[in-house]
Amino acid sequence: MPQRVASAGEEGSSDAVLIRRTMAEIGPVADKVTSYFYALLFVRRPDLRALFPPAMDIQRDRLLKALLTTAEHLDNTPVLVDYLRNLGRGHRKYGTLAEHYPIVGECMIGALSTYAATVWSPETEAAWVRAYTTMSQVMIDAVAADELRSPAWWHAEIVTHDLRTPDVAILTVRPNQPYPFLAGQYTSVETPWWPRVWRHYSFASAPRSDGLLTFHVKAVPAGWVSNALVRRARPGDVIRLGPPTGSMTVDHTSDSGLLCLGGGTGIAPIKALVEDVAERGARRPVEVFYAARTDHGLYDIDTLLRLQQSHPWLAVRAVIDQQARLRLPDALRDYGPWNEYDAYLSGPPGMIRSGIDTLRDIGIPSSRIRHDAVEELFLATS
Repeated sequence: MPQRVASAGEEGSSDAVLIRRTMAEIGPVADKVTSYFYALLFVRRPDLRALFPPAMDIQRDRLLKALLTTAEHLDNTPVLVDYLRNLGRGHRKYGTLAEHYPIVGECMIGALSTYAATVWSPETEAAWVRAYTTMSQVMIDAVAADELRSPAWWHAEIVTHDLRTPDVAILTVRPNQPYPFLAGQYTSVETPWWPRVWRHYSFASAPRSDGLLTFHVKAVPAGWVSNALVRRARPGDVIRLGPPTGSMTVDHTSDSGLLCLGGGTGIAPIKALVEDVAERGARRPVEVFYAARTDHGLYDIDTLLRLQQSHPWLAVRAVIDQQARLRLPDALRDYGPWNEYDAYLSGPPGMIRSGIDTLRDIGIPSSRIRHDAVEELFLATS
């Protein structure tokens, strides 16, 4: 097939244009592409099936997200490399080895060429081979460096299990070895009842001297891990933790105030950020808006109000949707201005998206708005 010349509307390197063109072509049938990829992989290497969870729906979504992220940032090396390093480190807990990457690449290109046949060409295949070779090497190198610093996972014993509402539990766990992390980060959790099924949860406190970690978990419909942690887990049970990740951390070189928006169990990392500021003793102004649909959603409000009593620089405001006295966007506008603040958002994807829009509308630049990847967290909270 002859090489098509990039149109005036297509920007970026020639490889980036070809890869984005491929992704645009498979968009309407993306679920079929990812299913076909895994079918190819497991036929050619049946032994690799054991590395994946029993149900593959979320795994297929993650593969598509990785491809889309790569296509979007192919010409933005710092962003892409950072993303791939974290992806590679995350693969360690599944037992992924460097020797697995070539067969994954072959099957991925096989699936893409099958479903993007109308735009596929030798040049397109060469672009994907170059991109995947670079991507896989970044991940392999990240894993090799990570192996020198930390294990692939940590075992952690559940110490306390506090059922705050019928659907929300606060778990405190003790890792079997030191677990370094930063307030505002999150990790992946696997339970003994669903092997190879990992879900992300934020740390609900700043690092503690006793080494204990706390998580807030809400049981969601059909959520294997969340329901197990809320309804089945008990003190003495042992879970596994992946490495910490996430960039929603406090910049301690700045004296800007913190504007924190937390919804539902998204209040967990917000509480960790407040504790982090308190431990530094910097007395920076911190404004917390705790959003919930009903009063029951404010399951940890007492903890935050106690922190407010101890720290005059902290203000905590509850925003309850059903009462509709003051919705979150209006509250942000009424209590501003926020031009001297950095914003932090954590909660359901819809709340984060609307919160970002509101913050931009009131003049906070994107560079001062921090949150973790909405899609990644959405795929990983069940």
